[in-house]
Amino acid sequence: MNVTSKESLNRALIEAVRSGDKRKKTTLRLALAAIKNAEVNTGGALDEPAVLSLLQKEVKSRRETAAEAQSAGRADLVAEAEAEIAILEVFLPQPLDENALREIIESAVRESGAQTPGEMGSVMKIVMPKVQGRADGKRVSSLVREYLQG
Repeated sequence: MNVTSKESLNRALIEAVRSGDKRKKTTLRLALAAIKNAEVNTGGALDEPAVLSLLQKEVKSRRETAAEAQSAGRADLVAEAEAEIAILEVFLPQPLDENALREIIESAVRESGAQTPGEMGSVMKIVMPKVQGRADGKRVSSLVREYLQG
């Protein structure tokens, strides 16, 4: 039986509580609260891609916090944000390497028949579900545009 990311988060939270790891406990509780809020807003349980998407948003938010703290000269906040990122990244799938991502994009371009940057949307509709949680959307968009421009 496959364990979902949400179940993994709950198990890790229990372990963090038992071990007394305050940072991990707080980070996991915040992530689970974001998932719970989304479930309340949608009126039902989230599927695995939606949970992964939420976890990515949590990581992205902490990266932005780290960048802001860095520019403010707050090394303590940078370290805290990076520690939280490390905790959350454990629950995300391994990112795709450049070659694998380009192969998926090439396949999607062939499948969609797109030839111009104006047809980028049809390629993105095929690519994004395949790379969900494993590649940054901005990076994917940039590579698709590059590929379609020839």
